[in-house]
Amino acid sequence: MTRPALELHRVTFGYTAEPLFRGFDLAVGRGEMTGVLGPNGTGKTTLVRLASGTLVPGGGTVRLDGDDVAGLAPRERARRIAVVPQETRLAFDYSVHEVVAMGRAPHQGLLGLENHRDREQVQLAMQRTGIEALAARRFRQLSGGERQRVVIARALGQEPDLLLLDEPTAFLDLRHRLIVYELLTRLNREAGLTVVVVSHDINLVARYCSRLVLLEGGRAVADGPPERVLVPDNIRAVYGVDSEVRPDPVSGRPHVVALRPQGAK
Repeated sequence: MTRPALELHRVTFGYTAEPLFRGFDLAVGRGEMTGVLGPNGTGKTTLVRLASGTLVPGGGTVRLDGDDVAGLAPRERARRIAVVPQETRLAFDYSVHEVVAMGRAPHQGLLGLENHRDREQVQLAMQRTGIEALAARRFRQLSGGERQRVVIARALGQEPDLLLLDEPTAFLDLRHRLIVYELLTRLNREAGLTVVVVSHDINLVARYCSRLVLLEGGRAVADGPPERVLVPDNIRAVYGVDSEVRPDPVSGRPHVVALRPQGAK
């Protein structure tokens, strides 16, 4: 791998005296679409916050294209890293266009005045996410799937080098989950965007991500192609579930069928 887009090197972090991450390493190459999996409480959301600079590690470094994220000014971080959270609540009921335009804030001066490039990038972000027809709608009037596409468009408006997504389809129905992942895949392939997505949806992430990182207790139990990561022994060790792994009928990648909790009769 050439110099990674994102690198966590010997990172230590904890919310209490007992560290959640202890000497944690992860390197994500430019243009990769990486899925991070693991049970509740294993550090997935914390990993997103460390990678985005929202949290500062107690030890080790987080680097973006070789630059220490902790040393970047907030505006510079926002230009280069975009985060899509599980759920977005806004203080006011902005229009879709206004929400997407918020992504341009890191590129604007103190007065927040739009220029031609700002308008161009907002339009491009809406085109890429297929929400042009929603531009005048109020954000709170939208369905969950529509809202998530708007939030992704806002992130794209930042023109980031790295897109981090924390459970982006957690509250969506099956159709909208597929729409979001198809969109992420297209952005990754066509725009070369580096994408890291955290999810509980093992099979959807395995279908769309070329690399998986399986976390347990703040450490990477497995890291690599889905075929190597999603094997019954790993599923049993991390989730405590007996499973069968079959080929996904669409992608041919692993599809996990949970059978029973480990030890159940």
